[in-house]
Amino acid sequence: MAPKILLIDDEESICNLVRLHFQTEGYLVYTALDAEEAVWALSQNPDLILLDINMPETDGLAFCRRIRNHIDCPIIFLTSRVTEEDKITGLQAGGDDYITKPFSLAELTARVEAHLRRESRVRHGSVKLSGELFIDYAGRCVHCREQAVPFSKKEFDIIEFLSLHAGQIFDQERIYERIWGYDAEGSSDILKEHIRRIRTKLAKVTDREYIETVWGCGYKWVS
Repeated sequence: MAPKILLIDDEESICNLVRLHFQTEGYLVYTALDAEEAVWALSQNPDLILLDINMPETDGLAFCRRIRNHIDCPIIFLTSRVTEEDKITGLQAGGDDYITKPFSLAELTARVEAHLRRESRVRHGSVKLSGELFIDYAGRCVHCREQAVPFSKKEFDIIEFLSLHAGQIFDQERIYERIWGYDAEGSSDILKEHIRRIRTKLAKVTDREYIETVWGCGYKWVS
């Protein structure tokens, strides 16, 4: 499946240029000229976001802070700001990288490809946790002491999301939106039942609890 890029920039000429370039390279490209359009485009679950800092109304830094609790893909800032303080501010806002305007399409493509390769290595590698639990993300299966532990699609999706962000706390709504989608009908309370089932299955093969409830905050994968 072609990687999906979301470009958020109020300069329509830049959007058109970048979209045409990456479409030619085989990407699916969504564009937004402001924060309102960008919120809708996020429902397409982009693999990477290119975000202009100098947007009207809501600037890129504020928008990044707003969405970072709901989006875990790489975010590359497009900016004319180059000071060290600006770099730090961007990273603290939740950005992963930046590229200064004007930029070459070759450099932008190289940055995008580097981040997508990094994401691919994380998502499709196999990770062994605590000497017992072995999660095969590519095969979408879990083993404990060479014994397969069966999980449903949604259960594995939850395990994948939490384990790839071990130690981070995610509230119930964030996990629900990530797994079921922004437009899903229903209540995030269904997540509690899936977490219960995951814990029950893991309890049959290990004494260790991998998903911890942080009262008043949400859940985290114990690294």
